[in-house]
Amino acid sequence: MHTASAKTVLIVEDEIALADVLEEYLRASSFAVDRLADGEAVVAHVRAHPPDLMLLDLMLPGRDGLDICRELRGFTTLPIIMITARVEEIDRLLGLELGADDYVCKPFAPREVVARVKAQLRRVDMLTHPRQEMQQQTLYLDSDRYEARMDGQALRLTAVEFRLLDTLCRHPGHIFSRTRLIEHLYDDHRIVTERTVDTHVKNLRKKLAAAFAGRQFIESVYGVGYRFEPA
Repeated sequence: MHTASAKTVLIVEDEIALADVLEEYLRASSFAVDRLADGEAVVAHVRAHPPDLMLLDLMLPGRDGLDICRELRGFTTLPIIMITARVEEIDRLLGLELGADDYVCKPFAPREVVARVKAQLRRVDMLTHPRQEMQQQTLYLDSDRYEARMDGQALRLTAVEFRLLDTLCRHPGHIFSRTRLIEHLYDDHRIVTERTVDTHVKNLRKKLAAAFAGRQFIESVYGVGYRFEPA
């Protein structure tokens, strides 16, 4: 039975032992858990019983995870974390382009998956509900119009600053190298130095700090890059 306050995570995984472990760790962290092992059943289940987040295996009997993710994005924005044994970069990027919010590669530590789940749910909470630590201010990102708003007020970001914030917000807690951020910020393949990324981060931090009473959401990870921490 699910409690009224528990967030529900739908595990879509046909490896029973792995699904058992994920369920155990998620329940230990006070999540409610539903499970499916057949790709054909996922879309109907989500329509009938919408979860708060989905852990979606890439390779499933009946229907693969990328195809499922593509159809789900036609009617829901629920957070989707892809689970894959494929290590090729193209598969990882393809999963994100189809609308996945994050991915984890097998083998993985169950605690890492739980941490990713919590990070994605924090992001959703931050984008849709006022939070006390933000002084009841809420951040909204409109990727169609390239607008960032706080309680209806525009933050006046440049296009590059918006893409930077949008990229980091979509994957809270995930560390992005400067090289990878460059790939997300510029679609014309221009030559940009890593120092340019640092400058954009610095400018974005100033605007966020001004809007959120000094809060610093973008953390530097020494020698690696940056990550977004909403909480």
